[in-house]
Parts: sequence; C-alpha cells; structure tokens
Amino acid sequence: MQARRGRPPNKDRNFDDTKEALLLAGMAILTERGFNTVGIDMILKRVGVPKGSFYHYFKNKDDFGLQVIARYDDYFCAKLRRCLASDPMSPLDGLAAFVSEAIEGMEKYRFTRGCLIGNFGQEMPILSEQFKQPLAQCLKHWSSLLAQNLEQAKSLGKISSTVDSTRQAEFFWIGWEGAILTAKVMQSADPMVKFSEGFIQQLTTTQ
Repeated sequence: MQARRGRPPNKDRNFDDTKEALLLAGMAILTERGFNTVGIDMILKRVGVPKGSFYHYFKNKDDFGLQVIARYDDYFCAKLRRCLASDPMSPLDGLAAFVSEAIEGMEKYRFTRGCLIGNFGQEMPILSEQFKQPLAQCLKHWSSLLAQNLEQAKSLGKISSTVDSTRQAEFFWIGWEGAILTAKVMQSADPMVKFSEGFIQQLTTTQ
C-alpha cells in the first residue's frame, strides 16, 4: 500500500479532530469565497496545520471540496430538522424560524457569507463534473425535509390539502438561493424576508 503524500500530522493532534477542523474551516471560508479562488494554504493557515500535511487528510483539492459539501449537508439538514420541528402544531412557524436564523446569520457576518451550495452552484461551469451530483443531492435532501414539513401543515389544516408539497418544497429552495444572492448584492435581508413571506402567503391564501 502506497504511503500518503505529505508530512504526517502532529502526534499531539488527533487525526479525526484535525480533519473536522479543516472541514469546518472550509465551510466557513467557502460560504464567503468561491472554491476556485480559495487556495489550500488559506484553509491550512486557518486551522494551523503545516502545508505538507494536507494530503494526509485529502486526496486533492477536489476531494476536500466534496467532503466539505457532505459535511455542510449534514450540518444544514440538522439545522433544518431542528427549526422545522420547533413547533409541531404549527409547521409553518418552524419554516419561519429557519428563515429568521438565516437572516440573523447573514446580518452577523454583514452579508459576506451565503449558502455554500449556492456558491458552488454558481461555479459549476468551471468545476469538475463530479461536483454535480453531490450538489444536487443536497438540494434533494433539503426539499425532502421541507416537503415533510408541508405535509404536516396539510394534515393539521394549516394549508390546503391540494398543495403539492414536493413541488412547493423544490420551489422554495430555487427561490431561496436567489434571495440569498440578492441579499448579498443589496447588503440587506429584505429579499429574504420578501421571498419567505411571499412563499408562505401563497400557501395559506388557497385554503
């Protein structure tokens, strides 16, 4: 078995902890900057890992990017589940809680950070083809969670029984990614507020 390239990790540092730190640093940086504009050195410097040890944790930069996407998906799905389940008897309030947290995050970082998946999506024409399916899978996971929330709203009579939950969930993420991009451009949460309010309104006015 061929040895990994690069300097081995510091013996005082746990392998899994260091790898997780690198992935978290990648998540933070790649919500602000494009994957193709971020150098490995920037990630390593953020965590305090020697340059030569990157290849001990990842095959190459693309492998790192794919693992960051997977880690972000785990984080985002957990956040969605928590928000959407915050008020089981009023599912749309759970969606409103998610929107509120997202707005707080955008304002906290002064609209420098966006959605990591959306950022990668904007670079898709210059990314390796291997990124396409993982990015699509993230949106599929998020749509599935929101569709479950809308089904719960239907069962409680909060929205019309004729609402196509899957289609509406997919529509939400299409619009939400655009709202985040517009918010970054305008340096204002107004696009996020307008879209989310409009989305919920069109669900509830058909009852």
